[in-house]
Parts: sequence; C-alpha cells; structure tokens
Amino acid sequence: MVLGTTSGAGKSWLTTALCRWYSNQGLKVAPFKAQNMSNNARVVPGPGGTGADAGGFGAWGEIGSAQYFQALAARAVPEVRMNPLLLKPEADTKSQVVLMGQVSAELTALPWRGRSERVWPQIAAALDALRAENDVVVIEGAGSPAEINLHASDIVNMRVARHSDARCLLVTDIDRGGAFAHLYGTWALLPEDERALIHGFVLNKFRGDASLLAPAPQMLQDLTGVPTVATIPMQWHHGLPEEDGVFDDRSTAAGAVQTTVAVIAYPRISNLDEFQPLKNVPGVRLQWVRSPADLAALGAADWVVLPGSKATASDLAWLRAQGLDGAIATHAARGGRVLGVCGGLQMLGEALIDTDGIDGNAPGLGLLPLVTAFARDKTVRLTHTCWGTLAGAWSALSGVEVSGYEIHHGQTAQHPAMAAGGDVAREVMPRLAWTNAAGNVLGVYLHGLFEDTAVLHALFGTRALTLDSVFDGLARSADACFAPGVLAALIARPAPGTTPAAA
Repeated sequence: MVLGTTSGAGKSWLTTALCRWYSNQGLKVAPFKAQNMSNNARVVPGPGGTGADAGGFGAWGEIGSAQYFQALAARAVPEVRMNPLLLKPEADTKSQVVLMGQVSAELTALPWRGRSERVWPQIAAALDALRAENDVVVIEGAGSPAEINLHASDIVNMRVARHSDARCLLVTDIDRGGAFAHLYGTWALLPEDERALIHGFVLNKFRGDASLLAPAPQMLQDLTGVPTVATIPMQWHHGLPEEDGVFDDRSTAAGAVQTTVAVIAYPRISNLDEFQPLKNVPGVRLQWVRSPADLAALGAADWVVLPGSKATASDLAWLRAQGLDGAIATHAARGGRVLGVCGGLQMLGEALIDTDGIDGNAPGLGLLPLVTAFARDKTVRLTHTCWGTLAGAWSALSGVEVSGYEIHHGQTAQHPAMAAGGDVAREVMPRLAWTNAAGNVLGVYLHGLFEDTAVLHALFGTRALTLDSVFDGLARSADACFAPGVLAALIARPAPGTTPAAA
C-alpha cells in the first residue's frame, strides 16, 4: 500500500509505477483505492463486469481516472471494484457519491461521517475479491493516514491497511520542505499497531545531490525503526496525467512552440487528465487560463478550450464573473478555434434548462445555436464513432474514426427557434458534436479525444507518447530509485510462523 504524508505527495504516481513494475515481473496485478475524491473519472465495466450490451447501453460505471490508468499500467481491465467509492465535488461542501460505479442519491444526501459504515462492507468485499483473483494488489491511500479527526471513520487509509495486513510505503514531497518532519509526524500520530505496517519511507520530488540528505534518513530510522527505501528525483516530463493538479510551463512539452492551447480552468473543472497527451506533443504549449489577462498574456492563442465541468451552470457564472465570456467571444469572432468538451459544449450553446434541479438554469455563451436540458438519468458509456464532414478550422477531423467516453446529465439539441430563423448548428457527430457555420467553434460530448491516436495525428501530424511507454518509464524509474530487493520483499510471502508485518 502506498500512503502519503499529504495530498499531492506522489501516491498516484508511485502506485502506477509499482503496478507496471510488478506486472513486468510476470505477476497478475490490480490496483485499488477504497475512496477517491476527484472530478476526473473514467467509464469502465460496472458490477459483474458486464459492460454494455450489444446496443451500446448497459452496466457501465465510473471510477477515478488514477485507478483507470493504474489498471492499464498493471495490464488489467479497469473495473469498478478498483475504486468502489468515488466522490465528485459539486460545491465546496457537497459531493456526488458514486458507489460501485453508480450514482447514489441516498449516500449523497448523508453526512460525511454517516457514510463510512454504510459503504465499508462493499469496499471490503471489492478488496477481498481483487486479492483473491490476483498475485499482487497495489493499494493507494488518500490524503494522509494521520488525519486524527477522521481516523474513527476512516475507510481509505489504515482501516484498509489493517484489513489487508498491507505492507505500506509512506511517501512525502520533499520539494515542499519539511519532509522528515512530515514523515516522523505522520508515523508518530499512528497507533502502534498501525505503525508496524509502515515498511519504508519514500522521498519524492527531490532536486539536488542526494548525498546531502545524510544523516537525516539514518536519524529518522533510529527514531522510528523504518528505513528510507527510495529517493525519487523531480520529474517534470514523466507523461502520466495529473490526477487533480494543474500544470505549469515547466511541465509542458519541450521544443519550439507551434500551437498554443489555452484551457479555461474553472473551479469545478472535470476530466482535465484527458489533455495530458497534448502536453506530450512536440511544439504544443498547454496553458491554464483563469482571467482575460491570462489569455491576453499568451498573445494570439491558437485554441481556447472549455473543458468538462461537474457544475456547468456554476462554472459558467464564474466564467462570466471573470470577464472570460467576452474574451472567448472575441477570440471566436476573429476566427480562432474554440473547443468545448462535455460541460464546455453545454456552455457554448444558447441556454441551460434544468427543471429537475440537477445543475442549474443559465443563458449560454451563444456561440452555438444549441440548447441543453438536464435530466436525472446520467449518460455513462464508452463510444466509438466517426466524425462527419467538417469545414473550416477543424476540417482535418473529417471522416476520422474516434473512441472515447461519455459522462453527462445534459442532453443537447438544436435550438428550434433559431433553426426556424436559419441559424442551424452543423451536426458533425450524431447527437455528440456540432460546429458553427464558420467551422471554428466545435462542441463535443466525447471525452478522451486527445487520447485517440487518429485524432492526434489528424490535428498535429504526429503521435504522442503511448501510455505503455509512459508506464514502462515509470517502472524503470521506480526500479532505479528503490534500494535493491525492497520491491520484491514487499510482496514476499512470510516465513512459516511469522506474520506478514514481521516478515
């Protein structure tokens, strides 16, 4: 199990690397995270692993994107047991609760601490099943295991570790400063029986001469009995999508900038990980934008992207409050490319209509003659389709086959009154994508466009790093950074007459 002293310490990165490393040893591997809080989600087979029926509909479910990528790294089929509980923040004090891949209105309405005992049996059953079916399960924790205000209702960190008697690594971000205090403080706040499960400390994101760390690792081991088993250097270009963070110029693709892509970073942005392949394309600069000044600082941005949103009406109000609506309209009027994905597509239309209290009513940006009606039923599915004929800025996509996924409440259609007046959106993917008459504004429900190699090649004439090459690079990094024998020892069977924690 990979635990962290804080959020952002590197748990997801390390878990993914270990999934591929153990898979490379010829083992059957699966990832697991009991509870993830993220608006980055993927569509996977639901309970029973049935997936869609022949018509394309069926028991699809959602899991956090991090576990999806970890499953691919493990060479396993991603499925809902790998992340049985997903919390999707809709506001500062509210999250949609997804249990075993399905939205639960009942659990969403419960207070935070009231959920744990309700969901623990399904979490434990999912973990037990994965352990029974695999040689290795690599478990990711959440936040810090030493959140003493949450310890009694914990269902993601040490309760999971105790249930599975997991051998735990505790990773910290040394670039933040205070790494040894973070490690010692986390260890010291754990009960003694839980301390015994910590088998190694990991220093992540280190910059400089590792010899200068001495004598701190030995001093820490003298205090805790736990060795520091790895020092991982800072890696700006590892190629793995960030789980929830944003990126800056240090993590964009190297080389001369040929295309600048500005992504609007509203508060409830979702599925930002789908833009990672653009960061891996030579010559593409990807930049988050939160104000007209940010957009102006880029000069003439080639693209403006409105990504997905977990709270479309709220994020649209935020966008207007920043003055970005005018900046986007000006960019479009000048012929600049505008792309809206899922919630971004909904914002590009004339209106959001919500009669069931799902998301909210709002006027749209008016860049596409469309109207979106929110529905209680959520569309969650994988989709394989083909682009129709596109004119103008996005014409390179014409006829290209594409695979992706849908996660949305709203359903979008042509605005009837505007159609009667002659303003008709061009449907370039049945019920999924539309452009304006000029062809420079494109809205699409399909997530994962830039993970499709055919789409990347059509737009940029190149191919980004494959995920397999990214995963293999992570595994090589882990192998080089860990002390010899540590990774093998973490999964070694205990000697007869010993407990796993003592082995």
